[in-house]
Amino acid sequence: MKISSIPQIYRHLGRWYEILAVLSKYELATWIGRLGPDFAKDILKARGGAAIAREPWETRLRMALAELGPTFIKLGQILSTRPDLVGVRLAEEFQQLQANVPSDPPKVIRKLIESELGKPVEQLFASFEPEAMASASIGQVHRAQLHSGEAVVVKVLHAEIEKKVAVDMDILAGLAVMAEMMPEFRNYRPQAIVAEFQRSMRRELDFGREQRNIQQFAHDFRHDSTVHIPLTYPEFSSRRVLTMELLEGIKLSERKRLVEANVDTDQLARRGAAICLKMIFENGFYHADPHPGNLMALDGCRVGLLDFGMVGRIDQRLHEDVAEMLVALSNLDAEHMTSMILRLGKTPADLDRSALALDVADFLSYYAGQSLDKFDLGGALNEMMEQIRRYRIMLPARIAMLLKALVTLEGTARLISPKFSLVEMIRPYRRTLLLRRFSPRRRLRKLHRLYSELEHLLDILPQGIADVLEQMQTGRFDIHLDHRGLEPSVNRLVLGMLASALFVGASLMLSRNVPPLIHLPPLLPSISTPGAAAAAVSIALGLRLWRAINKSGRLDRKKKE
Repeated sequence: MKISSIPQIYRHLGRWYEILAVLSKYELATWIGRLGPDFAKDILKARGGAAIAREPWETRLRMALAELGPTFIKLGQILSTRPDLVGVRLAEEFQQLQANVPSDPPKVIRKLIESELGKPVEQLFASFEPEAMASASIGQVHRAQLHSGEAVVVKVLHAEIEKKVAVDMDILAGLAVMAEMMPEFRNYRPQAIVAEFQRSMRRELDFGREQRNIQQFAHDFRHDSTVHIPLTYPEFSSRRVLTMELLEGIKLSERKRLVEANVDTDQLARRGAAICLKMIFENGFYHADPHPGNLMALDGCRVGLLDFGMVGRIDQRLHEDVAEMLVALSNLDAEHMTSMILRLGKTPADLDRSALALDVADFLSYYAGQSLDKFDLGGALNEMMEQIRRYRIMLPARIAMLLKALVTLEGTARLISPKFSLVEMIRPYRRTLLLRRFSPRRRLRKLHRLYSELEHLLDILPQGIADVLEQMQTGRFDIHLDHRGLEPSVNRLVLGMLASALFVGASLMLSRNVPPLIHLPPLLPSISTPGAAAAAVSIALGLRLWRAINKSGRLDRKKKE
């Protein structure tokens, strides 16, 4: 473990104790579930009363995060968008995480609003409900009414939430360092996950960013009557307070109410999907969490969108990559698809490319034979993500988020319209992307970018060559080599030298009877005590070295050709 990680471990000892106590309880439940008697499985209970040891390990991990509090719940929610890191089953389990966080007292909320907006609540709102209508991990929501008559909702960060998140983030950084040292967790890349989570949490804790997201979505759909983006009120908003229009409708998660209200669910599903696909393939700025609770049916079969904290952006380069993947899919070109995966993702050094290409070919051949009306895009994307994770390929966060958004979108649409086909709705965009990929304008833009990069290279190349020649002439030219994997060999060499030196010293002390001596029974010679101790230590070190070498590979094993 690095010395720099020690302060992260010894800081905030109280919170560390809480976290380790919860993790120990769930690890003990895992042991009981595997080896313990049946009656012992009901001893350890989660907060909801469920017997932990009787649940699968994915459920136990979700329960542990829920018990650890808001920051860890939000971590699980973020990980639910990264099946390429944690696997499809665990990502689906984390989607069930809900934060039942108690709301802050009305006095605390009133004080926070007044300090953020600079006026008393009575001057800001004609009415303000002190009891929260909902409370999540980061903040809570209150109904209110402006003096001009508009019904609004006011989102307020929980008191001291930034400080609590900062403490948990510090602890998560320490846990990630320790988890990286354990083989069973190393494939999940805990330090990369924590770094991504820290970036996400910084965005979630800034309501000003969410307000800008809402305003951009409203601008993108200003001419579309099928979607309604809530209005925001900047004069009643800040970094910790967000005031927006109250939408009255039925959430797509309430399918029974939709049926009772005679809503055309098929049309609603198609409209919602068309809106999200337009965000992705036309606007390049999309809602990254289109689950049923974030989409609402309004009057006239319009779609209302909620919760704009998690968004994604698609630049020109990502559009080109998506188009190229569509080309590979349409041609069933496994080699091309494999090359795209390797180009987009971060691959391990020992990647078996031929095995990956074979799995990709099997994947393409299986889904190519499915009819359009039965094609399961979500299942196909989840299987692809599982393959990528199995080969320890780490996709960029923006690509993983896009794929997860498509999976969530199809699941949301099929919840209210079982016959819905997202592939059918994507087909027109596929043609558009392919035409855009081969358009003359795109070729000219790429040539212009290439010319700019070559021009920059030609500008810096003469000076760079001159600097290298000057360093060589003055004797200051250094080449720094990164020796990877030599640490174990060096450690074994030092251990072998130490064992040899101890053995030689022990032999000298034993042969010369260096006192104090161990007096053995009659007819047996006396033995030097320090010599015997040194001999025992040298033998132990030699056995330890032999075991390490035998475990990693024999000394006389030839390298396979």
